[in-house]
Amino acid sequence: MVIAVNTRLLIEDKLEGIGWFTFETLKRITQNHPQHQFIFIFDRPYNEKFIFAKNITPVVISPPTRHPVLWYFWFEFRIPGILKKYKADLFLSPDGYLSLNTKTPQLAVIHDINFVHRPKDLPWLKAKYYNYFFPKFAREATRIATVSNYSKKDITHSFTIDEEKIDVVYNGINTAYTPTPPGNQKATRKKYTSGSEYFLFVGALHPRKNITGLLEAFDTFKVKDKKGIKLLIVGGQMHKTGKISETYKNMQFKNDVVFTGRVPTSKLHSILGAALALTFIPFFEGFGIPVVEAMSAGVPVICSNTTSLPEVGGEAVIYVDPNNSGQISDAMKLLAGNSEKRNELIQKGFIQKEKFSWGKTAKLLWKSIEKAIADKY
Repeated sequence: MVIAVNTRLLIEDKLEGIGWFTFETLKRITQNHPQHQFIFIFDRPYNEKFIFAKNITPVVISPPTRHPVLWYFWFEFRIPGILKKYKADLFLSPDGYLSLNTKTPQLAVIHDINFVHRPKDLPWLKAKYYNYFFPKFAREATRIATVSNYSKKDITHSFTIDEEKIDVVYNGINTAYTPTPPGNQKATRKKYTSGSEYFLFVGALHPRKNITGLLEAFDTFKVKDKKGIKLLIVGGQMHKTGKISETYKNMQFKNDVVFTGRVPTSKLHSILGAALALTFIPFFEGFGIPVVEAMSAGVPVICSNTTSLPEVGGEAVIYVDPNNSGQISDAMKLLAGNSEKRNELIQKGFIQKEKFSWGKTAKLLWKSIEKAIADKY
């Protein structure tokens, strides 16, 4: 079997949610199924570390696809030619983009459809592209995989898709995230917050991640904080403009907020392991990988009570309304002053995180691949 894969998000030192999903699943699938051939389709020069096995043929087709016009050109005009050239039995797209100009069976991994519910969080042209093409992709797909039951139901209802066509393939956890020894925690806090304890956010500084709400809640928390606790925000800063920037500038305790920008996984492990708690309160989330990574690292979690997060967090986190900064601030106060509650959440987190692993993810995605082939033929 020849499986062509959209690997355009495998970019050195720039892996984020979907990029990590692509990396972790394809590494296992290609190595576990040496009898099949995989065509990895990149849109720019690639790093050899992404060629996981001998049964992978890398192909680079230009132009780099970082604009809706180029997305359209790449998927509608360049991809069909590659699928035909290599006689692909399936096109697997881990970021959900498909071609409407091919007869090759296609499996789309649609992680979530936040753009349907929150189009104003995105630049106008991107929002228009997503909301025009993704319903078409969903109908064109032979099968769809998604990362939570919440997203499955959302895709089913929003795009009028038969739920039998959609497979739930949960995200996994990077095995690097394990509890950090006290000495290492102390060293990390010294490096990033001058030795102070800190709440942590990990993710892109995107409007739907609710950074403004987190900053407002932290400012309220700090009014009565006597421990000198800080807020560490880790993530790419391309959206650190507009409302986020304005909220930060107006904070009373902005000097207690530290923006690190993007950091590599090797450093993120230490940063997460030394946190007082993860504060992850987005408005919309298809899964929420930082939540399970914090559980694996033995760090308690405060997260939103919306979308997929209760499904992922189970009984192991403190839930808050992302629109209620008072609730968020109260949760911070609770964890800052109650070590018993922190320990209770940590122990529950160790149990909950066992539901998720990249090994399980890869096996489920492979089953979806097999179903897609069977469904078409």
